[in-house]
Amino acid sequence: MDNEIQLISDGDGLAVIGNATDVERFLASEGLPSKDLGAQRLKSIFGTGAAVAQAGSDIAANSGRWVKLTKESAERVKKFGLMESKTPGVSHAMIGKPGSIKNWLQIEKGAGSFLTNPARLAGVAGLMAQRSMQQTMDEITDYLATIDEKVDDVLRAQKDAVLSRMIGMDLVIEETMTIREQVGRVSDVTWSKVQTAPTTIAETQAYALRQLNALAEKLEGKPKIGDLATTVKEVEPKVREWLAVLARCFQLQDAIAVLELDRVLDANPDQLDQHRLGLRAARQNRLNLISRSTERLMARMNSAADAANAKVLLHPTKSPVVVQSSNHVVTGVHDFHARLGIESGRQSSEARRWVEAAAEVKDKALETGAKGVSSARSLGNETLDRASSVKGKISSGIAERARRRRGEEQRRPEEG
Repeated sequence: MDNEIQLISDGDGLAVIGNATDVERFLASEGLPSKDLGAQRLKSIFGTGAAVAQAGSDIAANSGRWVKLTKESAERVKKFGLMESKTPGVSHAMIGKPGSIKNWLQIEKGAGSFLTNPARLAGVAGLMAQRSMQQTMDEITDYLATIDEKVDDVLRAQKDAVLSRMIGMDLVIEETMTIREQVGRVSDVTWSKVQTAPTTIAETQAYALRQLNALAEKLEGKPKIGDLATTVKEVEPKVREWLAVLARCFQLQDAIAVLELDRVLDANPDQLDQHRLGLRAARQNRLNLISRSTERLMARMNSAADAANAKVLLHPTKSPVVVQSSNHVVTGVHDFHARLGIESGRQSSEARRWVEAAAEVKDKALETGAKGVSSARSLGNETLDRASSVKGKISSGIAERARRRRGEEQRRPEEG
């Protein structure tokens, strides 16, 4: 069968490998945007052992493209029935377009021709992990460019020793990534420059998370809307700054992971799968840690907005300020989550206009008043009925006594 290409997925992305023309045709037919996988790098990285070197040459001879798997793109490739491989977390399929058939079909006969070689599959999986992290790094760069203060300005404005150390390590990592792009690998000398980077970055991340937790705590115990409005306005820009610091930390941690995978590919390719999975687990742990702190902050912000909305009539100018600032923070955190790949729901509160709130209270008052009038009317009717009844009883009693007196007066003359 002509036009054979191979699909490899690690859950985050899809590698499409084959003849360059066939790969482009497949991607175009499925409407999948892609980036270069960098498969040619494996030829220089797989430098030891004839079989391993051959695996790298075979991959590099083909065109490799990488597709970020979103919900939409994952559904598009689902129809090709990717099967689990012996490499943990990696699935694959071989497809082709025979003759005049328009649709790409799964092929059984050649499914193992490329993927049965463990070194090949491990190499591709390693490249896919790197490409996925580089995609996140690019998205974080875009995120930092959209906020009011650039991360460099935020960082350089800080006097903290922890942040100062990270700024220095930031420059070293950028230099190392530049050398990697030029050379195609990470040498011992290059790697020695960044070996201590993970500790420095972790310290900065922990520091930034503590700052966010402290900002969330400041929102607690503020029963007065005036105090709450002041606090929320102070918190809003600080949250944006510390999110920028966290984003930069995560970006640098992904850069270190990319460099680590190069080192393992170069020195111990047989350990690539274990190291790739270890990096993935550590990355998810960082995401979970960040998510817990930011979700807590959003919960405090939403509570502040709810409290402000509940008292909008009493504080028609300050309540909307609280809600607006809270929504800005929650929206910012949600955007931050999206760039890092954290799934979260955003619950935004909308400030109610004073007139709308007043109308609502007016309606309630009228409803309550109507109930009151109805109750008063009911009570009045009951009182009137009781009064009429009493009046009737009194009138009957008077009439009866009058009749008795007339009867007595009529009997007295007869007796005389």
